[in-house]
Amino acid sequence: MLDPAAASGSPHVSVMTYADAARLAIAEAMRADQTVWCIGEDLGRGGVFKQYAGLVEEFGPARISDAPISEAAIMGSAFGAALVGTRPIVEMRFADFALCATDELVNQIAKSRFMFGGQSRAPMVIRKPMGMWRSSAAQHSQSLESWYTHIPGLVVACPSTPQHNYSLMKAAIACDDPVVYLEHKDIWSMEGEVDTRIGIDFGKASIRQQGSDITLVSWSNTANLCMEAAKLLQRESISAEVIDLVSLWPWDKATVLDSVRKTGRLVVAHESVSVGGFGAEVIATVAQTIPLTTLPRRIGSPRGLIAYAPNLENQMRVTADKIADTARNAMETASA
Repeated sequence: MLDPAAASGSPHVSVMTYADAARLAIAEAMRADQTVWCIGEDLGRGGVFKQYAGLVEEFGPARISDAPISEAAIMGSAFGAALVGTRPIVEMRFADFALCATDELVNQIAKSRFMFGGQSRAPMVIRKPMGMWRSSAAQHSQSLESWYTHIPGLVVACPSTPQHNYSLMKAAIACDDPVVYLEHKDIWSMEGEVDTRIGIDFGKASIRQQGSDITLVSWSNTANLCMEAAKLLQRESISAEVIDLVSLWPWDKATVLDSVRKTGRLVVAHESVSVGGFGAEVIATVAQTIPLTTLPRRIGSPRGLIAYAPNLENQMRVTADKIADTARNAMETASA
């Protein structure tokens, strides 16, 4: 298992991957609380992305539980276990596969506390690896986070860095409500410093970079692309403030509004399809609250099926260059 003391400097800080950061958070939670356990397909061999590697050796098959290929059965059995006092971490392998268990999640898990007058709760973490990842094609590449923001009773989290994936996983395990936990498949190997003393609260955005000319709002891996776009814009003396929402429900309206009041301009970027995407919610909230210098912009994937062929897949991608171009357009329109 990972040892935070392996990093130079503080014993609380180490460099690790995005996948390892979540695994460390899970291991620490399982050591501290016997009611925390994991269930899903292929966990005994470390998970399809090796995000559970080494856990079965430490905690045994009763707590790192391999399940048959039935997402509905996995979700339903974990829900029952949550109702009787455990804290399951449910591995769905791909966000796309999790759709087979949508009824259990949307009509049962999300509504149990309300329907039973607060007498029951479902403290569950539902891990749904999402996003485009090296020619995974139409059935394995979707970003469906906006679907779950529609559902009362669900917390929706989208970590974008190793630090976020450690701290947000800790918060998700401790949460007494079900958390739809969306990790981006394309950044499992991303490395970064993780400080195990840092916590994250749901509904609190991260200001990844301060700026004065334009606000870029995003989440998941697209927040990292916004950071790249901000560097491109800086070469042209455009100062971009980058806000990573971290969680989409609850989401940090105050931080976004404060930033847009300062810059007067807004671009929201996300990998998911633009139509019906959560970016529209952000823009609507801002537009109803603040008079802007220019019209807000959003950038997302077109409403099309994601191809297997890399050249066609790349046409669907939101990139740092596309984000920067959208920001330039907003700046030019404002100054016209």
